[in-house]
Amino acid sequence: MQRREVGILQHAENEHGGLFEEYIRERGVEIRYIPIYETNEIPPVTTTHLLFMGGPMSVNDEEELPWLIAEKQIIREWVAKGRPVLGICLGAQLIASSLRAPVHPCEAELGWSPVTAAEREIFPELPKQFRVFQMHGETFEIPQGATRVYRGERVANQALCIGSALGLQFHIELTLEMIRNWISDRPTEEQSSILAQSSQYLPESQRICRIIADRFLSAPAENFAWMHPPEHGSG
Repeated sequence: MQRREVGILQHAENEHGGLFEEYIRERGVEIRYIPIYETNEIPPVTTTHLLFMGGPMSVNDEEELPWLIAEKQIIREWVAKGRPVLGICLGAQLIASSLRAPVHPCEAELGWSPVTAAEREIFPELPKQFRVFQMHGETFEIPQGATRVYRGERVANQALCIGSALGLQFHIELTLEMIRNWISDRPTEEQSSILAQSSQYLPESQRICRIIADRFLSAPAENFAWMHPPEHGSG
């Protein structure tokens, strides 16, 4: 099996890899943490896979946060070579922005909402519709040449795919502890409602996370495309 190492680009201390880290370790794959929230810079990247996590900033804040420019350049270079990229929330917006698609404010989403498989289905093993956890106030347009993978009721573009890059606006990496942390500043009644829904929807969300993580971790280091099914025995 090819050597695999996942670089996790983390933009906020409490927006870490979550379940992805657990699934990566289960497969015996190495992890390299890139804590941008501490260093404010992107070191040379030598990993075989890249996982871009969420964060409170906007991808449009390049003047204040110039490392955003470096992240977008890395994404463009990796997509050109077919190297595996997965972006979550801000990570998905980075993929869109790196490919010249606008990212702009939208109706804020917080909590659980449904997403539905869109024009081209790349995960036939997943339900056509499922509930996901949302926490964002911006959305992306679909870049030229990319495909919308999932759509939402309130915010239309929930996932995009182009070549080796997949961006998910929603969060599938979450544990209950992470959700508690993220909503700790919300009114008590709202917290109770979200936590009750989390007990209902988290098991399916975590199953979906494992399926997507398996596809990501099985990807070869180059010439990969999310739209193409993995070759037998590639993992």
